[in-house]
Amino acid sequence: MLELVRSTSSFFTIPNASEAQGGLVVGLARTSEEIESIQRLRFDVFSTEYGAMIGDASEGIDRDDFDPWCEHLMVRELGSDRIVGTYRVLTPLQAKQAGGYYSEQEFNLDGLGDIRQNLVEFGRACIDPEYRKGGVLMMLWSGLAEILKQGRYEHIFGCASVSLRDDGVTAARVWREVREKTLHTTKAKVVPLHKYPVEMLDSDLPAEMPALLNGYLKLGARICGEPAWDPDFNTADFPMLLSVSNMGSRYRRHFGFDKLTNQS
Repeated sequence: MLELVRSTSSFFTIPNASEAQGGLVVGLARTSEEIESIQRLRFDVFSTEYGAMIGDASEGIDRDDFDPWCEHLMVRELGSDRIVGTYRVLTPLQAKQAGGYYSEQEFNLDGLGDIRQNLVEFGRACIDPEYRKGGVLMMLWSGLAEILKQGRYEHIFGCASVSLRDDGVTAARVWREVREKTLHTTKAKVVPLHKYPVEMLDSDLPAEMPALLNGYLKLGARICGEPAWDPDFNTADFPMLLSVSNMGSRYRRHFGFDKLTNQS
């Protein structure tokens, strides 16, 4: 595994994170027990909310061939050691070792051009339902920012999954909001291997923009292609690309990227 932070514990702490978030800490999984706890959280959330057909239901674990190559970012509740949020992160070096990116199972990434050489992939975003109104997502983003800063990475790519349990109504709403910018102004584009036919749906039906996807857009990420269909997770997956240089100034300051620029 790529060592990002040397510590006597399994976690690095984002400055003031414990105090600000009331007993939570963000860090990287370093033991098999921690990774298994993450995989159980993923299984519980994905199978319940998406109706995903993943892993072994008798074990209650979501795992695949990419897990051993990835860093597993997690938010832990102090005192109980309960894991309440996670991201899976694959650096460029780890992607070479793994034989490619997980996203290449859904998209042709050739349209990213030179960006692909310095691409960090994030995925398997998952937060315990009891913690979605707090600061867990911001803590996960702070952890991702630390990985980007320490590795001097500029680009991060992943998917925002939209459940199809509503027969694609929400996916259609998302595409209606981003279609023009995605097709006509986004330079770096990817192509889905199995496109979800979102343009054939009734896009006039009311639906709310998913909170996580909306958060990515506010952060400065852009949808860079049409959505792929993931039958295992029962989702339409929208490809997201975030470049640190395009991140909003407010978030750049918050995550400490401006300090990094000043030190260069």
